[in-house]
Amino acid sequence: MTPMFPPIIERLALERRVLASLDAGRIPVLLGGCGVGRTSLLLRLAQLTRPASHYVDLAAVATTPERCLAAVAAATGAGAFTPATGTPPDGDSARASFVQLLAGFDRAQGPQGQPVAFLLDEFQDLRTFENFPGLRHVQRDFVTRLGASPNRFVLASRFTARAHRLLRDAPARFEVIHLPPLEQAEVEAMARARDGREDWSRHVAPAVHALSAGRVGYAAALIDAMAGSALSEADTALAELLAPDGRLTSLCRYSYEFRLHRARGYGALKAILGVLAADEPLTLTDIAQRLHRTPGSTKDYLSWLEDVDMLNVQRKRYTFDDPLVRLFVRLYTGCTPPSHDDIAREVRAYALKRSAAAEPAEPAPRRTEPAFAAAETARDTGIIEID
Repeated sequence: MTPMFPPIIERLALERRVLASLDAGRIPVLLGGCGVGRTSLLLRLAQLTRPASHYVDLAAVATTPERCLAAVAAATGAGAFTPATGTPPDGDSARASFVQLLAGFDRAQGPQGQPVAFLLDEFQDLRTFENFPGLRHVQRDFVTRLGASPNRFVLASRFTARAHRLLRDAPARFEVIHLPPLEQAEVEAMARARDGREDWSRHVAPAVHALSAGRVGYAAALIDAMAGSALSEADTALAELLAPDGRLTSLCRYSYEFRLHRARGYGALKAILGVLAADEPLTLTDIAQRLHRTPGSTKDYLSWLEDVDMLNVQRKRYTFDDPLVRLFVRLYTGCTPPSHDDIAREVRAYALKRSAAAEPAEPAPRRTEPAFAAAETARDTGIIEID
């Protein structure tokens, strides 16, 4: 089950950064994990750039090339996606539909004939087209075509590692922007918009900021649970939300299952996540010993988890990318659902650890290459990357 979209919130500094990138002729690529606010930001940008913009959720419509083309044409109302002959492409020709989709992105215009902005959510889901004949290099062709298009684009993806590889040889027009965690002031603004009480918003913001790891979806769930209820403390609300039928349980399960199903070696990967849920950080050797597997095979498994951004690695030690997903794994990967006492105990330990931590809520970037390597990449490809 796909969770509901997070609320559309104003992140003014981030919005200005993306709009400035667009105005400079670049293509911002927004990267970050589940719940960090990619979709919220795209929907907010759609409000700011109307009527010359279209939001497209490619995760929902990237089924077959033919159906995707029809969905985009219907949603945008842009005649640019209709073939010049006035007839639809051959239903047996996936390649023809994909080519027409790219042509539509090029030819579409705004109401006054101005360039239009396409806000493409989960753009890497176009890789599903590579299962069809004649479409072996869909993502590469897509990036190359957008890099030369007269129109404007903002792309978003939850798969950071894969996006970096895809854009390694991309045109210089692409600008990678890693979505930062919410600042405490932004959490306070969310609480004030939800409840309206200044004193209450200031009171709850520090705890919500810490427990949510600065992720929009988690912060919104905590604030919603506390607003207008008897739940006065964030850790109490967190325990309620992590009940078997709780909202955060659903969000974390979605992130957990979604990424695992997009990776290889599903069973072994679940075992590794269980090991790290019990104890982190751990080295490759530590994990291999707990799995009773060779370091070589364990290294493969870990690389597959990195590929879908489930893990961070710093100084050869592995940790979860999302601390709340780690808490979810601790609670919900046993033979029976956790009891109320189990949830309360784990949430209390998590809250103490998060509150006492001196480091920022969001883990450090997962890139493991030396800093000079990123600089070399930017110099060689022209891609601008902003953390």
